[in-house]
Amino acid sequence: MKRLAVYCGSAPGTHPAFANATRATAAAMVSRGVDLVYGGGRLGLMGLIADSVLAEGGHVYGVIPKALVNLEVAHTGVTELYTVANMHERKAKMTDLADAFIALPGGIGTLDELFEAWSWNVLGYHAKPFCLLNVGGFWDGLIQFMDHATESGFLSESRRKQLLVATTPEEALELLDEAAERATQGMVW
Repeated sequence: MKRLAVYCGSAPGTHPAFANATRATAAAMVSRGVDLVYGGGRLGLMGLIADSVLAEGGHVYGVIPKALVNLEVAHTGVTELYTVANMHERKAKMTDLADAFIALPGGIGTLDELFEAWSWNVLGYHAKPFCLLNVGGFWDGLIQFMDHATESGFLSESRRKQLLVATTPEEALELLDEAAERATQGMVW
C-alpha cells in the first residue's frame, strides 16, 4: 500500500480524541511510507490530516470539486491538488489515486465516500480494501447497523466481513496492508 485515501470530517468534531487519532494516523502513515489522498480541504479533520502528514515529511494528494474550493478552503500547500468538476469526479479520482481507504470520524460526506468505495468494490470496479478507524466507539452505531443489515438478509456475510474495523491507526494500516496483499493475489479479503 503506497497511497491511502482518508475520509474524515470537514469539521473537527467535539472530542479531542478525534484530532489525536487524526495526528496519530498521519504519523503511522508516514512512518510506513504511505502517502495521503484526501478531499483537498483545510478545515476540520481534513485539514488536520493533511497538515500532519506534511509536518511528518509525507506527501499529500488533495482532490476537491470546484464548487468546494472556497467552501472547504482548498489546501494549497499540499504536494498536489487536483480540482475536479464535481463530487463524482472527486470520488473517482481519489479511488484512482489510492490503494486502500480508511474512514476516520466524520459526517454525511465521509459516509458517502466510504459507501461509494464499498459499492464500487461490490460491483467489481476495484478490489481495494477499506477500514473504519473506530475512535472512542464513534462508528459503533454503524457497525451495529451493518450487523443488523446482515442478519436481516440485505448484506451477505462475505460483504459484511469486508468492512474492516480497527481501534488504532497502526491496527488499521496492518489490516489494510494484509487485505491489499490478498487482493493483489486475487484472494478474497
